Amino acid sequence: MDQELRLAVLIDADNAPRSALREIMAEVAVYGAATVKRIYGDWTSPNMNSWKPLLLEHAISPVQQYSYTTGKNSTDSAMIIDAMDVLYAGNCDGFVLVSSDSDFTRLATRLREAGMKVYGMGEKKTPKPFIVACDKFVYIESLKAAEAAAVKEAAPKAKKKAPAAASPEPEVQSLGIKELIAQSVEDLADEDGYAYLGDLGNLLMKKQPDFDPRNYGFSKLSKFISSLEGFETDERHNANHQGTQIYVRNKK
Repeated sequence: MDQELRLAVLIDADNAPRSALREIMAEVAVYGAATVKRIYGDWTSPNMNSWKPLLLEHAISPVQQYSYTTGKNSTDSAMIIDAMDVLYAGNCDGFVLVSSDSDFTRLATRLREAGMKVYGMGEKKTPKPFIVACDKFVYIESLKAAEAAAVKEAAPKAKKKAPAAASPEPEVQSLGIKELIAQSVEDLADEDGYAYLGDLGNLLMKKQPDFDPRNYGFSKLSKFISSLEGFETDERHNANHQGTQIYVRNKK
């Protein structure tokens, strides 16, 4: 079994929604253990008060950074310096950078150059350079939508049948996602044209770090692909492990 990644979670309080902190930390737990948890901002400012109970709940250490100049985001430099200190201390295997600010693009690139795994989390307004500088980038809106869907699923079923979910096909087509999946399947395909779903997910993330089936309303990649025309799946029993493995190929 692979050793769990030790992650440093660094949050830019000026560019992260406090209402999503619970979902953010739950997502971090999917990737590894948060051994360093810090959040940066000017904690003398009255509008930062609502962060404090959330920080206590998740044992996140606030780092004070005064706003020396009006209109300038002074938390960036403090977060970048701390990230480099953590890197050289050698106690972490990867970083989670929570911000929608493109100023952290170079930091993400530098950390990856040092062999660190870098996860980014931010809102959909995040500039593309920061997104592609990360190994994986997760939209906070998708985390909140997935959480809301899970709560709805766990609630008692209403007697009245709910309307069927809208197909993601038009949006996927307009964004070129379907072509991205089809080409990636072709890249990985065996002689029968099938690609293992786990490998496909990894390749999609490498090609497009913000690729996430939750962006289209699906909790799993397998469910997302099954909703699209042009692909067929095959479930195979794994002799070495319990359960099955899913393979995908482009329809002939």
